[in-house]
Amino acid sequence: MGARDVEKDYYAALGVPKDASAGDIKKAYRKLARELHPDTNSGGESRFKEVSEAYDVLSDPEKRKEYDETRALFGAGGGRRAGSYAGGGVPGFDLGDLFGRAGAAGQAGGFGDVLGGLFGGARGGSGRGPRRGSDVEADVTLSFLDALRGVTLPLQLTTTGPCGVCGGSGAAPGTAPAVCATCSGAGVTSRSQGGFAFSEPCKSCRGTGRLIESPCPGCRGEGRAAATRTLNVRIPAGVSDGQKVRLAHRGEPGERGGPAGDLLVNVHVSPHPYFGRRDNHLTVTVPVTFAEAALGGQISVPTLDGPVTLKIPPGTTNGRTFRVRGRGVPGKGATGDLLATVEVAVPQKLSNEARKALEAFAAAAPEDPRAHLASP
Repeated sequence: MGARDVEKDYYAALGVPKDASAGDIKKAYRKLARELHPDTNSGGESRFKEVSEAYDVLSDPEKRKEYDETRALFGAGGGRRAGSYAGGGVPGFDLGDLFGRAGAAGQAGGFGDVLGGLFGGARGGSGRGPRRGSDVEADVTLSFLDALRGVTLPLQLTTTGPCGVCGGSGAAPGTAPAVCATCSGAGVTSRSQGGFAFSEPCKSCRGTGRLIESPCPGCRGEGRAAATRTLNVRIPAGVSDGQKVRLAHRGEPGERGGPAGDLLVNVHVSPHPYFGRRDNHLTVTVPVTFAEAALGGQISVPTLDGPVTLKIPPGTTNGRTFRVRGRGVPGKGATGDLLATVEVAVPQKLSNEARKALEAFAAAAPEDPRAHLASP
């Protein structure tokens, strides 16, 4: 994490407290993203990018921890404490000597090198090396059958990437960034205090090592701008509701030759009128008549590939489940089964003939199914 990132207050950008939960951070980001989206707010591109950058850091537990620790160290004078401890209070002791400070002009060194290594920044804190793009999240809603069979669908994403006007340099066309005269392009400056030498982010260039005298009108000197693109995304067969599909290198483009981030697709599945799902098995409830349940027979059961015939034995009780093998959820492993549960359908209206037939049946089979419930 570069010094420039440390100076930004990502919590303030999202309007949440420093102890905000992951859910509160996500809720705040979604609200601001809707309000500032370039498609609906032409003047909110810069703020949209700021909010997206803040969410990228605070939504990732590792990045958030690193950010909090780095801000605490810089904001509370951590460098001074570390210097006093390492030097033992001996006047004239330079931490740069202890940590192999480079002496060449224009090269970073001193304690800033150590901090840069600890927190993942480029040497000297300038952050000018390759940087991986941020991960991007998107939500899709699929039909029950599309989720089972897999589907390719277009997905529109708004992400930040290299500015198309300046090519990512941040400088107006026809101009180029200048090397910062204060830090000679190192991104850090050294100062002495009480016999100690300390390195800190350059205040003139904010740790970038360069100054832009003529900012690009397209990105206001940031070098990155919001852009909308459409991707054809393949959702694999067998995904379930709430599952997150990770597509490598389909997220936000990287900086300075770094790899692109990943695209995280949150899948939501609409319910089916009669099919359900239990792990990699499909479930279905099949109504049967009283005669079919009592006498047994063959019934038609729906599957993903068309109906199949299921034989039920005489005396089948209500709620009994039958297994149709290989007719469940397809996937990379073995295909699941179809679990068909029979439900005895009780007629709401009876004809005179049907009523007489049932009365005759009741008289011919006078057994009491509740006999075992008699009081002791």
